Amino acid sequence: MSSRCALVSKILPFSCVDGPGSRLALFLQGCNLRCRNCHNPWTIGRCNDCGECVAHCPHGALSLQAGRVVWQESRCQQCDTCLQLCPQQVTPMAKNINVETVINHIAAAEPFIEGITVSGGEATTQLPFVETLFQRVKQTPALCHLTCLIDSNGELSLSGWEKLHPVCDGVMVDLKAWNDDRHRWLTGRDNARIKASIRWLAQHQRLSELRLLVIPEYSDYLSSIEPLSAFIATLGDVPVRLNAFHTHGVSGEAKNWRSARPDDIQALADALQARGITRLIHPALYL
Repeated sequence: MSSRCALVSKILPFSCVDGPGSRLALFLQGCNLRCRNCHNPWTIGRCNDCGECVAHCPHGALSLQAGRVVWQESRCQQCDTCLQLCPQQVTPMAKNINVETVINHIAAAEPFIEGITVSGGEATTQLPFVETLFQRVKQTPALCHLTCLIDSNGELSLSGWEKLHPVCDGVMVDLKAWNDDRHRWLTGRDNARIKASIRWLAQHQRLSELRLLVIPEYSDYLSSIEPLSAFIATLGDVPVRLNAFHTHGVSGEAKNWRSARPDDIQALADALQARGITRLIHPALYL
């Protein structure tokens, strides 16, 4: 039995967009990047218990107890009023959940899923929890056939990936820009560690998918197509998913950015294919 806990934003018992097949998706709260285009901006930070949201909850699902904001799930109608009003743009609905509770969720969904995906926020910011959770899945006879995947921004150190290697079946990594300057502008950090993570995961057969997010006028993939293609070619037979930016869920200046269209995706796909990168996954839909 493990009492190790994580701050969890959401548990989806069934998802078909968080990795291959039907999966349970676990979204952890907190991220070490600050992406201007984040589609889940309320998962980036952590509630500071300022209490600004409490009086405005139309369903009385929030209260201030001993200086802490407390969320009562049974009353919540998921209206997102608290998310819209939070000065820090953080959800007060994240909960500390231990490994055993998550294992129970997985066991209930097991007949209907092929695996679990831990996402975020950024899953690896709560590395000990993820490592312990995956160990428990692998050690539980009724669950050990499930694949354990991580959806990551790649900011974890190589020593962190080494810890996960024995229990993690694969990692889906976003390379949000090729050049350091562009990546720093989009996310707040350079991408040196992310590129190193991608290389390491590929070398150790743990890179399930490389993801490129096409943002019209802001992505630098096409302008950096030669070094980008050369880099991808070194990774081996890894699928490259081309994601289309859309404004659903984003905040701030990115709400005014143009969503990617099929022709934006096709331009990048054609450029990659012309340089030998052919294992491409196109968006299933455009918003």
